[in-house]
Parts: sequence; C-alpha cells; structure tokens
Amino acid sequence: MKDLSYNAQKLNPLADLINDDIYELLNSRNLINEKSVRDYQIRRKFKNLRIQKISASEAIDSLRNEYPYLQFDTIRKIVYQIQK
Repeated sequence: MKDLSYNAQKLNPLADLINDDIYELLNSRNLINEKSVRDYQIRRKFKNLRIQKISASEAIDSLRNEYPYLQFDTIRKIVYQIQK
C-alpha cells in the first residue's frame, strides 16, 4: 500500500491541490507547466524545512542536494518569489 501512495505522488506532484484524474487530463493536453510544478514543490519543501526550525541557508543547501542542477541563488529566488 505504501508503494501505491508513493507512485501516486510521483505521478501527481500536485496531489495536495488537484486529484489524480484532473492532473492526468491536464497533463495529457500539455496544460501542465513542469517548471512551475517544480518551483511549487521546491517552495513547499522549503516551507516544511523552515517549519522544522532549519535555517534558510541550510534548507536551500538541502534542496540543492535534491536539485543539483540549480544554483543556490536560483533556489533562493524560487523560494522567496512573490506569488502573483
């Protein structure tokens, strides 16, 4: 059962916002912006790390381990970006 929830989370990275069927429909019609989804996940993970009392720089370093292709400043800009 644990594997199913993990797979569902991998298939639908927006599971906390929309259900799997809607995500699949939007994705099948190329209406999902992968970069925006990635940035949303980074902001969510950063917030969770900060809730755990991890410093901002340590949280960004932790995210860099998960996203090694992104620079420190890039992640900083993502997590501090003002939402429109």
